[in-house]
Amino acid sequence: GLDNAGKSTQIQLLLEELKKLGKKPVYLWTRAGYTAPFNALKTLLRHIMGRKIPPPGRSEKRTRMIEKLWIRNLWLTIALLDLVLVYGIYGRLLRLFGKAVIADRYLWDTWIDFGLNFPDVDINKWYLWKFLKWISPKPDISFLLLIPVEESLKRSKQKSEPFPDSGDVLRKRLTLYQELSNSFNWYILDCMLPIEEIAKIIRKICKKANN
Repeated sequence: GLDNAGKSTQIQLLLEELKKLGKKPVYLWTRAGYTAPFNALKTLLRHIMGRKIPPPGRSEKRTRMIEKLWIRNLWLTIALLDLVLVYGIYGRLLRLFGKAVIADRYLWDTWIDFGLNFPDVDINKWYLWKFLKWISPKPDISFLLLIPVEESLKRSKQKSEPFPDSGDVLRKRLTLYQELSNSFNWYILDCMLPIEEIAKIIRKICKKANN
């Protein structure tokens, strides 16, 4: 869902609920290019190459670098391979050992990120993307948390987010989520509701699915 819709808050409440039930849930946050292994690789490259690699965050230098075709394709390839390891191997191992996995962002969040950040790349045609979709476990339940764009911007300012999306980007992101929701069996949550009310809805859906 959109940034600042309350994903982290609801995940924390769900984790606590599962622990009360004697479960041992695993929280899995991912974003293509920003997972722990990928960040470790970038840190290593910055250490080796110095100022040739731009610092974290958005910058003109980073934009110019990523516009180079070979760098962009290399970045996307590594990002996809990284998610193959995280989703396809680590995620499957967790499920194999009976862990309840709560993924904060998943495949289609990645697809939207790629579409917004690399509009000239048709990731759907990449064999590596197709392989990632094939190998990644299918979630038992998927939630889409939505708020109006203006509310997302307001909450972003309140939280002093370091690199927030602009209003235009958020509107495009919202449109893509809404279009995708027509093709998938996602539970759509209105996150303008009180936090506890949303949490009750999530618990009810999870209990129903578990039965």
